[in-house]
Amino acid sequence: LHNTVVRHYATGKYVMDFRKDDIYWCTADPGWVTGTSYGMFAPWSNGVTQVIDEGGFGARRWYETITRFKVTVWYTAPTAIRLLMRSGADTAREHDLSSLRYVMSVGEPLNPEGVVWGLDAFDLPIHDNWWQTETGAIMIANYPSMPIRPGSMGRPFPGIHAAIIDDEGNEMTEPMAEGQLAVRPGWPSMFRTYWNDQERYDSRFQMGWYLTGDKAKRDADGYFWFVGRDDDVINTAGHLVSPFEVESALIEHEAVAEAGVIGKPDDLAMEVVKAFVTLNEGREETRELMRDLNRHCRERLGPAVAPREIQVIEILPKTRSGKIMRRLLKARELGLPEGDTSTLEDD
Repeated sequence: LHNTVVRHYATGKYVMDFRKDDIYWCTADPGWVTGTSYGMFAPWSNGVTQVIDEGGFGARRWYETITRFKVTVWYTAPTAIRLLMRSGADTAREHDLSSLRYVMSVGEPLNPEGVVWGLDAFDLPIHDNWWQTETGAIMIANYPSMPIRPGSMGRPFPGIHAAIIDDEGNEMTEPMAEGQLAVRPGWPSMFRTYWNDQERYDSRFQMGWYLTGDKAKRDADGYFWFVGRDDDVINTAGHLVSPFEVESALIEHEAVAEAGVIGKPDDLAMEVVKAFVTLNEGREETRELMRDLNRHCRERLGPAVAPREIQVIEILPKTRSGKIMRRLLKARELGLPEGDTSTLEDD
């Protein structure tokens, strides 16, 4: 436990760039690991003043909070950023956000479009980082001292040996080779068990690695790039498709606010790609728009990867930490039991 707090202090100082006079706001629910680790321990151990806000999301209300308390460092989720994008950069410019000097995101991969939008709306890049409940603290990050590559989760924190490995546990050193993201065990904030599930815990440590369950790539300069969860990959006619890749392409379209992608069973292709999207304010579903979305995806991804179906919905189901619940989308599409929905955010 005490080692974990030391990690929170170190990542707060060197990833979040905490300074003694900062006013910090983490938008995560304090009942979630981000809200505990980086809404409490990291700022407290660094002696940083923080804003605690119990209200729900609202673009104008969030901007007013930043203005009122002169927030300097802001930690939020990619889903929140996409919702802010939905309200438009002009809404951000209506508020005095000049106190902000550093913005970060976590919880799921931040699409490249979000990084670019941050520069437009806040005149600041958004620094994405990667960690899991199991890792206890930030493991890979875009640091304030290094150039951001939009769409990348960044580079490992000092002392963390992260790698891309194949199915035999061999490290894949070729740039942009796709494999499983793995970490050498023994970092200070490493989790100790899964509650009442030792077998599952043991299964995560194999061949000398902690297996994250995330597919990723690493470029020639050591930046890591998220591909998708192992169990999310869609197999359509022999093509392995990352839902995140398709979602990112959809969000590039000016009409799309958010996207969630699943594999739908198909007698011929095994699975086909189906996308669910929400639209930006002022946009409506029309035949012309749907044709344009399909054309956009085929041009961006190619016909083998582009969604076979695109459906417009009002709200995408998400956890309270902002992650899109693809499992729930798939269950609803196929008429299957929804299972545990205790983490589902309120509508």
